[in-house]
Amino acid sequence: MGGDLGPAEVVEAVKLVLTSGEDIEPIQLVGQEDVLRPLIAAAGLASHPKLSIVHASEVITMEDKPLKALKSKKDASMVRALELVKSGIARVAVSSGNTGALMAGATLRLRPMTGVDRPALAAVIPRDGGHFILLDAGANPEARPEHLVHNAILGANYARVILGVVSPRVGLLTIGTEEGKGNSLITETHELLKKINGVINYHGPIEGFQVFRNEVDVVVCDGFVGNTLLKTWESLAKFITGMLKTELKANPLRMGGALLAKGAFDALKDRMNPDRYGGAPLLGVKGNVLKAHGSSNRFAWANAIRAAEKIIKQDMYHHNERDIARANELIAAPAPTPSPAPGANN
Repeated sequence: MGGDLGPAEVVEAVKLVLTSGEDIEPIQLVGQEDVLRPLIAAAGLASHPKLSIVHASEVITMEDKPLKALKSKKDASMVRALELVKSGIARVAVSSGNTGALMAGATLRLRPMTGVDRPALAAVIPRDGGHFILLDAGANPEARPEHLVHNAILGANYARVILGVVSPRVGLLTIGTEEGKGNSLITETHELLKKINGVINYHGPIEGFQVFRNEVDVVVCDGFVGNTLLKTWESLAKFITGMLKTELKANPLRMGGALLAKGAFDALKDRMNPDRYGGAPLLGVKGNVLKAHGSSNRFAWANAIRAAEKIIKQDMYHHNERDIARANELIAAPAPTPSPAPGANN
């Protein structure tokens, strides 16, 4: 109910996936029933066996203050959707509404996963030869080393699900790849990540210029750095696109060349489209939550539903739970006592 384009676009997305022949889990549309039912009927889905409505009388808008809205709008569609996940009735909650409210609501109502202190927001970003997972993309700007270790595990499992990478390469974002380079957060995190290598495929520290190369599949950082990187990439992509359009329209010869290269430009646009994977998951809470972009159209929403399907089918939550528990054991284990050298005096 809270996205920029309204529930009609969501219903059309549901129609796209339910009539595509894909194997999709049942979908519950949470919102105002008097608004949703006519839209569902118009889409020809009134009697579809995999679609139902969960009535919620209120809506958290983009202008609402997150915590205030969560307290005052107990019957909001976002709140009800999170409660469905908490009760086990739903396996994934997908929303394109108020980001702050969804993040706060998921953290407060679902609570962090056992062994995880701070949830993280993941984003899928294009790189040379494919895409990589960035996290944290903004949920936790003040992180400790153990938080970044958990981010590495959560990101690796999400890369397996959404990118189909069997053994994702994990890189720790810093200002230099030499041992000891970076601040105390980075150096301590690096030592812990080496300690849990085997739970994840730790590639080591990476610098900014390596992020968009085909060197790692998961880039780990705190939420302050991650959000800065994400916003910088998004604005740079728009800047380059705008500059390219201006230059290609400079004269008829360039315009003719652009027409011949239309297929390449369309492919590039598809690779850079942030809606390709449907949004960003909040990882590390007790349940699965997927944040679609506020401006998501039906195709972006359909991709979000498909991403939710992958999260369910590949049981990402329990893989995260298992790997977090194993990593915490390794971190807590005392360092082995070195054996005395042969012939050393007692």
